[in-house]
Amino acid sequence: MAAMDLLGRRWALRILWELRAGPVGARALQAKCDGMSSSVLYDRLRDLAASGLVERTGDDQYTLSDLGAELGSALKPLDVWAESWAKSLQ
Repeated sequence: MAAMDLLGRRWALRILWELRAGPVGARALQAKCDGMSSSVLYDRLRDLAASGLVERTGDDQYTLSDLGAELGSALKPLDVWAESWAKSLQ
């Protein structure tokens, strides 16, 4: 799967964003993602892991790989822009 295709899939970027602070278990990750269905969550986690962006820890949590963390750094300016844009709408 091409990188942009994967990142364009529903919930993929949100999962990566929620993992930026460190390892998270599947249930906690599902709650952080507004309760997305568990089947979609596990599908995305499987895709993100196969692409080398997410890793599973020994204690059944998910975390960003080095490559995933690098992508997170690249997304930070987009977050800054989105926050500014949201404020301009108020």
